[in-house]
Amino acid sequence: MSARYVFNLRGTSSRSALPSKILLVQRETESLTHILLKLFGFLLFQRERLQIEPHLDNEYIPYTPDLLQTDLQGRIALWVECGECAVAKLDRLAVKVPDAEIWTLKPSPGAAVDLLDRMRHDELRQGRYGLVGLDAAMLAEVSGLTQARNDVVWHRAAFDPAEMQFEYNGLWFDAPFSVLRW
Repeated sequence: MSARYVFNLRGTSSRSALPSKILLVQRETESLTHILLKLFGFLLFQRERLQIEPHLDNEYIPYTPDLLQTDLQGRIALWVECGECAVAKLDRLAVKVPDAEIWTLKPSPGAAVDLLDRMRHDELRQGRYGLVGLDAAMLAEVSGLTQARNDVVWHRAAFDPAEMQFEYNGLWFDAPFSVLRW
């Protein structure tokens, strides 16, 4: 059984080029947290040609990204994994998409640190990865507010200092997040 979530989006910045809404379908194997990680990933990494779960017609890349952006020539410029992601997959992505930024979005700073520790242990290439750990309390509160239809007003986000400001179904959030690099 799957669920469907509509997120009506509005950005308050003139630089924001958000679509008016996005639809995310929760599959049987996905949690609501995973859906919200995709939503926040889409908002944090917003840029032209950013797609959610696009089908890749590339026999050499057997994965489906949670978020993907291509450059003007159609090459992969950004690959974002949300939630659980095997370290071996991240290692292979560094080879398969050599020019792309590779990011993972985790539900807490602790989960991001755990992944970073596994990446260090497995000696993944340095200088290739970014990790974001969202504020767990904020994510839990947003999860409790989530309905089939949701209104999101995106005010701002910055990676330095790492914080985001938004309204979710009428409630204001000013939430920090962690950013790690490897």
